[in-house]
Amino acid sequence: MREFNVNAICVPEQHYMVDITNKLNEIKKLIDKQKYFTINRGRQYGKTTTLLALEKFLADEYTVIAISFEGIGNEEFASAANFCQAFIKLIAKALRFAGVTKEYRESWLNSQILTFSDLSDHITDMCEDKKLVLLIDEVDKTSNNVVFLNFLGKLRDKYISRSAGKDFTFHSVILAGVYDIKNIKLRLVQEGLHTPLQSETVINNSPWNIAADFEVDMSFSAPEIETMLVDYENEHKMGMNIVEIATEIYNYTSGYPVLVSRICKYIDEDFNKQWTLETVRKAVKLISMETSPLFDSLIKNLTSNNELFILTKRLLMEDFRWRFNPHDELIGLGVRYGYLTNEKNRVKIANKIFEICLTNYFISYDERQQALTKPVITADEDGIITASGFNMQTCLERFAKYYYQYYNERDINFIEREASKLFLMFLSSVLNGEGFVYIETGLADGRSMDIVATYQGQQFIIETKIWYGEKRHDAAYDQLQGYMDKMSLTEGYLLTFDFSKTKKNHQKWVELEDGRKIFDVMV
Repeated sequence: MREFNVNAICVPEQHYMVDITNKLNEIKKLIDKQKYFTINRGRQYGKTTTLLALEKFLADEYTVIAISFEGIGNEEFASAANFCQAFIKLIAKALRFAGVTKEYRESWLNSQILTFSDLSDHITDMCEDKKLVLLIDEVDKTSNNVVFLNFLGKLRDKYISRSAGKDFTFHSVILAGVYDIKNIKLRLVQEGLHTPLQSETVINNSPWNIAADFEVDMSFSAPEIETMLVDYENEHKMGMNIVEIATEIYNYTSGYPVLVSRICKYIDEDFNKQWTLETVRKAVKLISMETSPLFDSLIKNLTSNNELFILTKRLLMEDFRWRFNPHDELIGLGVRYGYLTNEKNRVKIANKIFEICLTNYFISYDERQQALTKPVITADEDGIITASGFNMQTCLERFAKYYYQYYNERDINFIEREASKLFLMFLSSVLNGEGFVYIETGLADGRSMDIVATYQGQQFIIETKIWYGEKRHDAAYDQLQGYMDKMSLTEGYLLTFDFSKTKKNHQKWVELEDGRKIFDVMV
C-alpha cells in the first residue's frame, strides 16, 4: 500500500508522487546542451528525489553517475590525494547500477591518482567517446571547502578546454545542495570554514563561473498537485473535489514539496481520508505547531543571524517594503533557505505555513519582550469559544474591554505603535493552538494589519487600522470588502484605534448593500 512520504527520497512504487515530467524535460534541455549547473533549494525541497527521477529519465540516452557527499567525512577532504581516491571510488560504485560493463567500471579505480592533475587526465581517458552525466548530491556536506573548490576549478578548466575541442570530460555536471556553489564564499564566511587567505582565494577566483543559470521551478503548481491527488483518487475512490483540494493545498504551501506531502499525509492517515477544505486547514494547524527539522532549521537560521532576524520580522509584522535584489547576500540567504521569495520584485515570505509559523514565533518573542516592561494582555476563552464555534464578535468586544482596562491612556506612543500587535497577541491567546492566524498583507508602522484567523473550519478576516478620519475609515471598508470577496466571506471585522483628542468609541454591525456585514469596533 502506497503512502505520502515526508522523509528521505520518494519512490513511485511506494509513495504517491507529483508528476514532475515537465520539470525533468526542462532539466534535460540543459543537459542536452552540455551545461554544468547547480540545483540549490531549501531543506526538504525534493532535490534528492528529483535527482533520482532524473537518473531514470536520462538512462536511455546517457550514462548517469549519481553520487552523494552525504556521509563523506573529514578524512576524504583532508587532502587532494584523499579526495581523488574517494571520488573515483564513489564513481565506480555508482557505475555498478548504470548499465556499463564491469571492465569499464573497474577501470575507474586507480590507486596512482593522487593529484588533481592526475584526476583530470584520468577523467579525460574515461570520458572519451562517452556521454557521462555526473550528479553530485549533498555538496553542502563538504568538510574542507578549499579542496572541493579546487576540484570544481579542475572541472571548470576541463569544461573550457572541451569547448575549445582540446579535452574530453563529463557531458554535464549537476550539483545539488542548499547553497549555490557560485556563492559558496558566503558559507565560508558565515560558518567559519576558512582562513583569510582561503576567503580571498574564493572571493577572487570563482571555480564555478561556467555554470548555467538553473531556472526550473522546483515547487509544485496546483495542477501538478492535482496529478498526485488523481493518482490517489483512482486508488481509493474517495470522491474528493481534486481541483478544489489541490488549490487549497497550494494556497497554504505555495508548492513547497514537503509541506504539500505533509498536508496529504495528515488527511490520509489522521483524518480518516476525509478530503475537504476543513481537513486541509486542520492539517495546516498541526503542521504549524510541529517541532520538525524544517521549522527548527528555519528558526535556527533566523536567530543565528541578527540582521536577518530583524529584517524578516519587520517584513512579516510591519509594512517593511524590502525590494528584491538578487545581489543582496541576506536576501540570497533567505531564498536559499527556502523561506523568502521574490514576488513582483518585493521580498515575501515563501508560503502561508511559514507565515503562520513565523507569526507564532514573533508573537511569542514580542510577548516575552513586552512582559518585561508592559502589562500583558491575556484572554478568557469563555463566551468566545463555544459549542457552536468561535465568536469573533465576542472576541473583539472582550478585547475592547481588556484594552480599556489595561492600555487606554497608558504610554500613548507605545500603544499607537503597537496597537495592532496587541490585538494579534490577544487573538493568539484565545486560539491557544486550537486555530491559527496569519497576516495577509502586513503592517504599516504597526498601524494597520489584515489578519486571517482560522478555527475548526471557520475563517475570519479582521482588518485593524489607526483612525485618520472618515475618508480613511471608508477606504478601510472598501479594502476589507476586497478581502471578503477573495475569501468568499459574508462577514468581516474592522478594529480601529482612535488616538485623536475627540476619541470615538463604538461597537456595531454595518450591513453592506449586497447583504454582507461588517462588525465595526472603534476603541
